Amino acid sequence: MMCLVAAVVVLAVVVVVVRARRRTTNRTAGQPAESPRGGPLRLTLGDRVRIREREYAVSATIRLVEGDWSWVQHLLDDDTGTRHRLSVEDGPELELVLWTAEPGATVTPGAPTIELRGRRYTWAETGQARYTATGETELPPTGTMRYHDYQCGPAARLSFEAYGEEGWRVARGHLLDPADLTIRPAPDAR
Repeated sequence: MMCLVAAVVVLAVVVVVVRARRRTTNRTAGQPAESPRGGPLRLTLGDRVRIREREYAVSATIRLVEGDWSWVQHLLDDDTGTRHRLSVEDGPELELVLWTAEPGATVTPGAPTIELRGRRYTWAETGQARYTATGETELPPTGTMRYHDYQCGPAARLSFEAYGEEGWRVARGHLLDPADLTIRPAPDAR
């Protein structure tokens, strides 16, 4: 019996060491998500973010709080004029989602499943948060935001957001690995 307990303890230690090394390797290999100021949670106006093969400039940040939970959305501009946003949730694991606006979408939230662009999304969560906005958001500096989030498979996301009394903004999203990001601080922040 003692041998079995010892084997389980050794196995648990090995698993912890392997996971710790993977996290260290993922953060230091290839394209790190960390910047000198602390990574995607602390992006500021003018910072450059490379996500896979595309580069974006941070034009605004929206900080959201719902009860004990908080997250950040950075508005990103690219050379196509399409609005994107990077949501950053720092819970037990860092969760990054790159969102692309769907201004012509005619779907509305509330149903248990929604079909859009050939995908079936399933309801995941609904809520309301307080926000603080800085930069070019076209929003009042503070207010409330309602949201409905859906997902399809492990990585595809669909979001509905309404700030204040405005109508729903629809966006499709994709879950990112932190290694997908490279952050370059704005030149005056170096």
